[in-house]
Amino acid sequence: MPAMMRFIVCLLLILSAAGTSRAQAPRSETSETGDVLAPVMAGEFALQAGRLEEASQWYLQAAQDSDDIGLAELSTRIALLAEDDQRARQSLDLWRKRAPTSLAMQAAEATLAVRGGNTRVALRELKALLRAETPQAWRYAISALGAGGRNPDTSAKVTERLIAGGHLPNQLPFWLALGGLAQSLDRPALSERVIAEVVRRFPADPRVALLHATQLRRSGQAAQAKQVLSTLTPAAAQDPQLRVLLAQEFDALGDPVAAAGAMAQGPQDERTWALRASLLAKAEDNFALTALYDELRGASGEADAGRDLLLGQIAQYLKRPAEALEWYTKISQGEARTEARLRAAYALHELDRKSEAYEQARKMQGDASLDDDARRNAYLLEAELRQKDEDEAGEIDALARGLAAYPDDSALLYARGLAWEKRDQIDRAEADLRRILVTEPDNTAVLNALGYTLADRTTRYQEALQLIDRARAASPDEGAIIDSYGWVLYRLGKVEEALAQLRRAFTLMKDPEIAAHLGQVLWEQGRREEARRYFEEARKLDPDSRALQRALEKTGA
Repeated sequence: MPAMMRFIVCLLLILSAAGTSRAQAPRSETSETGDVLAPVMAGEFALQAGRLEEASQWYLQAAQDSDDIGLAELSTRIALLAEDDQRARQSLDLWRKRAPTSLAMQAAEATLAVRGGNTRVALRELKALLRAETPQAWRYAISALGAGGRNPDTSAKVTERLIAGGHLPNQLPFWLALGGLAQSLDRPALSERVIAEVVRRFPADPRVALLHATQLRRSGQAAQAKQVLSTLTPAAAQDPQLRVLLAQEFDALGDPVAAAGAMAQGPQDERTWALRASLLAKAEDNFALTALYDELRGASGEADAGRDLLLGQIAQYLKRPAEALEWYTKISQGEARTEARLRAAYALHELDRKSEAYEQARKMQGDASLDDDARRNAYLLEAELRQKDEDEAGEIDALARGLAAYPDDSALLYARGLAWEKRDQIDRAEADLRRILVTEPDNTAVLNALGYTLADRTTRYQEALQLIDRARAASPDEGAIIDSYGWVLYRLGKVEEALAQLRRAFTLMKDPEIAAHLGQVLWEQGRREEARRYFEEARKLDPDSRALQRALEKTGA
C-alpha cells in the first residue's frame, strides 16, 4: 500500500474508533483521536524513513492507545516486517482480544511460531489454516512457512510433520506452492519428499512434471530433468502457457536452444517469434537465428510494422546493420515508428556512421511531433552511444541536456546517477538519486539503488539499511531488494542472516550479482565448494558481471 494511502486509512480508522468511543463514553479531556494520531504520524514517518524498528514501536503505541482492530492488525504486520518478534506478539495479543480469530491472524501467529522455533504452536495454527473451508486459505499457511526465513530448520520440520500427519489438502495448487517452498528452503531431502508426493497424487498434470524437473535441476540432475521435460513437448504444442513454462525451465537448465525449440511448437505469432529470437541470441546460435530470420522474412500475411521491427533487431544482432537499417526505415507510421527511429540510430552507429547516428538522436530530441517520453529516450540513446564510444564527457553532457529539457526527470537522473557510480563519483551519484526521492519518495528502485550503493561503496551501513528497509516496506518480496538487504546485513557483520536473505533472493531471481554475493559470503565463511558453485552460476548468467569480477578479485577464487 502506498505510504500516503496507508496514512489516510490509518487516519480513517482512528477517527472511526474515536467516534465510537465518544458515543460510548465521552472523554472530558484530550480526545482519543489526538492521543492516537501522534504515534501513528510518528510511526508513518519512521516507516517512510526506513526505520522499521522505530515504526514498530510507534504503531504498537498507537494500537495500545486505541481499541481499533485495524491498528492492532497493522501494528502486527509492521512488527513482522521489522522482524521485531516481541512487539509483534504484543500487537497480536491486542488483535486477538479485539476480533474473532481470522486467517490473517492465524498466519501471523504461525509466522511468529516458526521464527521462534516453536513447532507445537506452528503446527496448531497451520493445521487450523489448512482445515479452513475458505477457498485458497492454504495460501496463508504457505506464506507463514515461507516467512520464517530466519529459521528454515523449523519450517522444514513443521512441513515434514504436516505431510506425515496427513494434514495437507489434496489440491494441486497447494502442492505446487509447497514444492516451490521446499526448494527455497534449500533442504534437498524435504524437496525430494514433497515432489515425490506431488507426482504420486497428480501423475498426469504437466505442471507436476515441470516441478519435478525443477527439483531435479536444483539437485544437479540436469540430464534427468531434460528427460522429464522432453515428455511435455507434444502437449506444449497445443498449450501456449505450457509452452512458455517449458521454455523457461529449459532456459534455467542452461539450454536456451532447447527452450527456443519448445517455443517453436504450435502456431507462431510476434510474441513467440520474439521470444525465440531472444533465446537464440542468448545461446549465440547464429545459425538457428539466421533460420528464424529467414522464416520471418518468408512469413505470409500483410506487411506488419511489429514484424519489420523484430526483423531489424535480429539483423542487428546478426551483425547486419545495413539490413537492419533497411527494415527500420520501412516503418513509416504507428507506435513502432518511434522505436524504429531509435534503433536506426544504433544501426548507423554500428555502420560507423557515427555523426549520422548522433544527428538522428538530436533530431528526435528536437522533434515537437514526438511525445515527451520519446524525446527523453533520445537523450538516453545519445548518452548510451557516447558511453559505447568511451566519451565520458559526452555521455554526461547528453544527460545534462536532457535534464535541462526535462528537469528532474527520474529516468535521466537515474541514468546519470549510475554513470557517476561507475566513475566512482559516489557523492554525485547519491545527489542525483536523492533528487528523484524528493518527488518520488516511494520509488523502490531508487531507494534500493541508493541503499545498495551506500552499502557496497561506503561504510554508511545504517543509512543504507534505512533506505533498503523503505524499499522492503513497499516491495517485501522483490528479489533485487532482498539481495540488497542481505548485502547490507553482510556488511554489518550479520553473516548467517545475510546468507538466509541472499538465498531467498536467488530463489526469487536468478541474477549474476546475487549469485556473486552468495559466493563471496560463502567463500569468506570457508564454504569454498558451495561458493564456487555460485560463482559458476554467476559466470553462466553474465561472465562480464561487475559484481562477479569484484567478488573474484576480493576472494581470489
